[in-house]
Amino acid sequence: IDMPDVLKPESSVTVNVKEQSGKAMTYTLAIVDEGLLDLTSFKTPRPWDHFYAKEALGVRTWDMYDDVMGAFGAEMTKLLAVGGDGAAETKKPNKANRFEPMVRYVGPFELKAGATGTHKIDVPNYIGSVRVMVVAGQDAKYGNAEKTVPVRSPLMVLGTLPRVLSPTEQVYLPVNVFAMEDKIKDVTIEVTTNDLIKVSGQSKQLLHFDKIGDEVVNFKLDVQKKIGIGKVHIVVKSGNETAKYDVELDVRTPNPSVAEIVEHGIEPGESWSPDILFTGIEGTNSATVELSNFPSINLDQRLKYLIRYPHGCIEQTTSAAFPQLSLSNVMNLNNDFKISIDQNIKAALDRLKLYQTNSGGLSYWPGQSDPSDWGTTYAGHFMLEAELKGYKLPAGLKSSWLKYQKNKADAYKVISYQPTYNSYTSAYYGDLAQAYRLYTLALAQSPDLGAMNRLRESKYLSLVGKWRLAAAYQLAGQNAVAQEMVKGLETDVPSYQELSFTYGSDIRDEAMILETLILMGDEKAAGLAKRIADYMNSRRYMNTQSTAYCLLAISKYLKENKTSDIMTFNYAVNGKEVATKNTKIPIFRDEVKTSGDKNAIRITNNGTGVLYAKLVVEGVPVIGDNSDASRNVNLGVRYLNMDREEITPDQIEQGTDFIAEVTVSNPSTRGYLREMSINHLFPSGWEIHNNRMDGFASTLTNSSSQYQDIRDDRIYTYYELGKGKTKTFQVQLNATYLGKFYLPTVTTEAMYDNEISARIGGRWVEVIKPKVN
Repeated sequence: IDMPDVLKPESSVTVNVKEQSGKAMTYTLAIVDEGLLDLTSFKTPRPWDHFYAKEALGVRTWDMYDDVMGAFGAEMTKLLAVGGDGAAETKKPNKANRFEPMVRYVGPFELKAGATGTHKIDVPNYIGSVRVMVVAGQDAKYGNAEKTVPVRSPLMVLGTLPRVLSPTEQVYLPVNVFAMEDKIKDVTIEVTTNDLIKVSGQSKQLLHFDKIGDEVVNFKLDVQKKIGIGKVHIVVKSGNETAKYDVELDVRTPNPSVAEIVEHGIEPGESWSPDILFTGIEGTNSATVELSNFPSINLDQRLKYLIRYPHGCIEQTTSAAFPQLSLSNVMNLNNDFKISIDQNIKAALDRLKLYQTNSGGLSYWPGQSDPSDWGTTYAGHFMLEAELKGYKLPAGLKSSWLKYQKNKADAYKVISYQPTYNSYTSAYYGDLAQAYRLYTLALAQSPDLGAMNRLRESKYLSLVGKWRLAAAYQLAGQNAVAQEMVKGLETDVPSYQELSFTYGSDIRDEAMILETLILMGDEKAAGLAKRIADYMNSRRYMNTQSTAYCLLAISKYLKENKTSDIMTFNYAVNGKEVATKNTKIPIFRDEVKTSGDKNAIRITNNGTGVLYAKLVVEGVPVIGDNSDASRNVNLGVRYLNMDREEITPDQIEQGTDFIAEVTVSNPSTRGYLREMSINHLFPSGWEIHNNRMDGFASTLTNSSSQYQDIRDDRIYTYYELGKGKTKTFQVQLNATYLGKFYLPTVTTEAMYDNEISARIGGRWVEVIKPKVN
């Protein structure tokens, strides 16, 4: 490799490659940041050592274990799904690109004997060290070469900021200037920003160097009342030398969105003219209009709840995507919306592989070894419906799932005793899990009639279990049996709310009954659909399972029972006509294009029937709810120094390591607490020390948890808690950046029951300069 020994940022370099003895070869050229390579201790590939390594004698073996063990209700496979913190998350296009790595890979190239390959490579605005690697081969001969090259210039600059910022925060930007040669004396540093961040005070400072070295200067930045991608541009100059550095970071708000909903029944020939007044932070405000000739189901808010829900277990991953399969049946979709839905469904299907265990079932969290009974069936139902819609499933996902479901169905033992109807035990709804499993097998065109018949003979089969099993018979072509099973059955389910097991509720079960009525063409579907629609529109709490299933069932109902009524209307915003429609689509939904903080909308019903109109105006407030509260679970938060002495977080010196401690306790008012989460967000100026990386976690006090998700600015912890029990979770933090930051509200909640929750209100904290002794 023939090239300069030192590279300069924002320049072009010529790299010459030739074979040492002048032989012909085919090769590739890579230039990669040494820091990236060090993450995995990456060594330059040596093909010769790989292809000509000595190997032990290979012995091929075959066995029949899978077939033999399958007879006992289990399957042996050789696959293991693994997962981790955000392992399956796709980088969203609106995220800040904080670090642009130096990675260049070109080739392959053919080089004739005695020739030299010449390549011109652009070097970005990068400072550090790169490894130049050439890997070559020709006619079963192999070779490699490498060269480590520093990238620097006489004048260099580096700026650092937190991973994220929040509106109205203040942060100091440290700018590190490096004078690498004696000629660098007087240096000008200037900082410019986009509209999300403002420099407070001087945006330009001066430095003087008497010798080679580096100096740090600070610029105070104020975050504006906006969200988006903040950009900071740093330029340093000294004589003819110039260096630049850019920082991108996400400006996000930790507060939840607040929605104002107004609705109105517009009679034929009448108009409705509500005002749109935005009160949220710029960049968070939106208005949505929803029109229907069917009673409103609060589609906009229910969908957003599913999509925004932050946790990623198998149930919630499925719930976020499942209803989107049927949206095209009930509402107008523009191209952008169609593309977004398509991407969401494909991403959810790809993510399911992370949950699949070696038995073929799907675990509750990625990487766990035990399958989730209900989660496996629920995600499989989504998978099958997606396949029917034309989506391609990940290789091996369906076949392994199908074998697991068959084994599980055959191994199920019918309840032979009168169960206790208790919302917080699994006894009553164990048969529902089996009936649902049999339903999905029938949907997959692999009905297990033997298991279906055994379950049907149970004299303790629950109401919802009967409805779900009847649907399985209907799919299996046993229509007469299905009709006999539901003859005279009620459609009202007694009120209940489950914390775990099937994550169910009475409204979820009624949605499952509606799905069966639609499948069987029963006229009772109309009344039940109306009741479910009223429930969804009432703003009552619905967990992710109930929300998803109700949306799914109502969508199927509207598809199969399209009204002959035509919606004829037009609406205008700020006096300008936006749309005139004459459509049979059950639901019309549109994002209102607004200007400024106050707008006016006018909707006119030109049809012959009542037009149900809903306007949703939402935004995120600058300051959220900072109050403390507790319902059926207790929460405490303390901050400790490294000697385990309690400290106040209001002012912490820069560079200080400390510990955040969260304690949760069960007051026994709601029995055993399941599927609980702790949502712990941290100020922008504090950095999380991921103790998994260095083993320090062994010195922290951490009770057992089901799963923990560590991200840039927050930690989600998932746990269960027995009656009268207490658990404690600790994390090490560092006060990294000078400034004033917002410490968000810490919450704990049952993911499937909003009556179990607690919060510790947010507050402002500061990171101050260390005191000089």
